[in-house]
Amino acid sequence: MGAELSVGSGRFAQRLGWYCAERDEVRVSMLPAGKALAFAAEGERRCLGVWRAGRWIVCPYAAVIDGASAKDQCARCAQLDRSRSVAADTMADDPRPYGVYLAYFGPGLLKVGITAAERGPARLVEQGAVAYAWLGRGPLMAARRAEALLGSALAVPDRFGKAVKRAARGVLPAWSERVAELAELHARARALAGWPETLEPVEFAATDHTELFGLDRVPAGAVELGGLTAGAEVVGEVLAGVGPDLYLRLAGAGEGAREEAADSGAWGASEGGGAGGAGGDLGASMASGGGGGSGASMASGVSKASGGGGVVAVLDARVLSGWVLGPATGRVTTAAVRAAAYGTGAAGSGGREGDGLQGGLF
Repeated sequence: MGAELSVGSGRFAQRLGWYCAERDEVRVSMLPAGKALAFAAEGERRCLGVWRAGRWIVCPYAAVIDGASAKDQCARCAQLDRSRSVAADTMADDPRPYGVYLAYFGPGLLKVGITAAERGPARLVEQGAVAYAWLGRGPLMAARRAEALLGSALAVPDRFGKAVKRAARGVLPAWSERVAELAELHARARALAGWPETLEPVEFAATDHTELFGLDRVPAGAVELGGLTAGAEVVGEVLAGVGPDLYLRLAGAGEGAREEAADSGAWGASEGGGAGGAGGDLGASMASGGGGGSGASMASGVSKASGGGGVVAVLDARVLSGWVLGPATGRVTTAAVRAAAYGTGAAGSGGREGDGLQGGLF
């Protein structure tokens, strides 16, 4: 699950990738806003293996992995994957040019990172950056030194936790404020002594992802869909996609379910005792009928926006990797739903980090 260039449009779009090991076949299903989804997890979640030389190398151990984790590899495949990886600092001889960027996720949430220049903004889209600006371009080690310089001299982090990013999306300031914060850090970074000589500076120019991600359709305080278990079903409509996060308006969550959640702090969107169920607190959210704005928080823990229907939940779609997905048999979500563990949104609070209802997906 992730973002890729939509065929023929030249733009990034959310998509769901499928792989059949027996036929060594890959296909992709796009997930635009308004797409209806209804799928069930089948069997066991297994390690995806390793992607090398443009193809999948199937896990030789057929390892079963944790259904709740964003990691889609077993420990041994992950070790192999990182044996030659820029991210893991085990590929220092990469001859490709690299870009250094500043990524904005919310007020006070700016990070520095590097990516191969040939990938363009793909890495920023994958991370769910709300906005970004390029800082420099040059050899890999020069880019690494610039990244380290910003960390030591300006205390700019190289990552933020998932909860902190999600917390900031529903309460973003105006575009002018985002640009100003990026521009100020860009200027400070360019003025630092010790800038690598082989890293070519890039003049400031900010790019915004509000329209691309559909951020105006992301409500504050959306609940979270947890990891899947065998038989768990997810039924809903796509609202937005931000990096690995998929926002869905869940089907079958009526007013009674929301009231029960407010009273008991737990909710399972199931009928007739279906698989799954929820644990922990629930802070439900309703999407605006116009697709914009966040709802006002209520003392009960239930957040609503004007005129919508259905509970809005966010799913880290990486937890789908490794599952066999089949069509849902019911009309409601039975996967675990919980209140989001939203932080304050401040820097430093997050840590590192066929036809039919499916529209032909199954």
